[in-house]
Amino acid sequence: MYYVNQEQISARLAEIPQISEALRELYGNWRGTALEGLAQERCLHLAIEIVTDVGSYLIDGFIMRDASSYEDIIDITGAEGVFSEQLRDNLIQLVKLRKPIVQDYYSWPRAELHHLTGQLSDWLEDYKTAVEHYLIRELA
Repeated sequence: MYYVNQEQISARLAEIPQISEALRELYGNWRGTALEGLAQERCLHLAIEIVTDVGSYLIDGFIMRDASSYEDIIDITGAEGVFSEQLRDNLIQLVKLRKPIVQDYYSWPRAELHHLTGQLSDWLEDYKTAVEHYLIRELA
């Protein structure tokens, strides 16, 4: 039997509704202020951390092949049927933002509304649902 840390997965997935709400609010009311820019940046960063953390727990728990990068975490979990290929493509776009946000933060264009901000809420909610269904299916 596998040990899947459902508690840690659930804790991370539970953050998605609040992040999705913030992203929708930012997208709908964007003026490009410093506070909005920093809030958007943090929401994008948290979204990346959630999908990579949850993906790592799934990979460890279901003894999938080891990931070599953030993109690989998404590729592996997508290939294992955790979520659709379309969502996989979307999540790859998201995790590619990690380096610019975390390492190149000094040159991040905070005054600009990032093109993923308007779509990410739906993607995160789809991800949450897909992971929950995967766990039910695989652990039944």
